Amino acid sequence: MSRLSIGLLVCVLAGPVAISSQAAEAVDQLLEGYRQQGAGPFSAEAGQSFWNRDFDGNSCAACHTAEPTRVGEHQKTRKAIEPMAPSVNPARLTEVKQINKWFLRNCKGVLGRECSSQEKGDILTWLRAQ
Repeated sequence: MSRLSIGLLVCVLAGPVAISSQAAEAVDQLLEGYRQQGAGPFSAEAGQSFWNRDFDGNSCAACHTAEPTRVGEHQKTRKAIEPMAPSVNPARLTEVKQINKWFLRNCKGVLGRECSSQEKGDILTWLRAQ
């Protein structure tokens, strides 16, 4: 095997690891911020329960599926939604700005309000374990 082939192989194999560490950093940063706001301790079980809970016909799972390792589908547009689980979609949970954007939009759509710091922390704790 040539040096170039070995180098390319290393880059391909190391890529998801680098992205996963970005996800860990972004989630850790957000969780620390939520703790500073008085939230915590965070629970993966509570996150999963929240994800699947029905809020007057809406839920996170309605679009994202109950299994965040699977492709979801937007209920109105029918567009595919890539898996939320960082284990199968290493680009997920890597940017604080994007996480905040989608929490704001989706919580308002599902709950009719913003999610609390506790709810967001529980969801992130559960998602990153998937």
